Amino acid sequence: MLGWFRALMPREDRFFDMFERHSRTLIVAAEALHSVLQGGPDVPRYCQVVVEHEREADEITAEVLLAVRRSFITPFDRGDIKDLIQSMDDAIDQMNKTVKAVQLYELRRFEPLMQEMGGTVVEAAKLTAELVPLLNAVGPHASRINQITEAITRVEGRSDEMQERGLKALYRAHRRDGGDGDAMSYIIGAEIYGHLEDVVDRFEDVANEISGIMIENV
Repeated sequence: MLGWFRALMPREDRFFDMFERHSRTLIVAAEALHSVLQGGPDVPRYCQVVVEHEREADEITAEVLLAVRRSFITPFDRGDIKDLIQSMDDAIDQMNKTVKAVQLYELRRFEPLMQEMGGTVVEAAKLTAELVPLLNAVGPHASRINQITEAITRVEGRSDEMQERGLKALYRAHRRDGGDGDAMSYIIGAEIYGHLEDVVDRFEDVANEISGIMIENV
């Protein structure tokens, strides 16, 4: 009886609007982070763009969590909604942590592989923004959802490989017997690589959450 009653109630489709709004903040922040990694005098300005959109994303996340508590009918499991928006928010939080490190160390120059990793962040953000609207009709879009989630996983794999190459290059440049022995530069560079890899990892978490939602609702 409860199942029939729930089926007759209107769905809370505003969740999809909030997911899409959040995904747009991911793209803007990712593009700003990519610009940060190009270096130069505009680094502080682009850092601020990431910070501002991280705050906007936090506000959207709070909206979603409030709507979950207040809504009688949700488009899919409440726990899945919370996990999805949190994984999306984790991605932009990691971007924010990256620019905080850039600001802390007053960086203005970045390694080529860091710049390439910035490109993978943008790619993952755009794939996520394409993926999120498909939740509005999971069944008909199941094939495309699978394609995009697999694409995000491949992006994460490329990013992981870039991080490994970048760390090796840093080590070779700064080891005492083969470079200038600048340990601090190695530590800072390794931290930036780690933050960038964490960003793409969080996008893979989003893809995994959406894969789980699709499996439960198809």
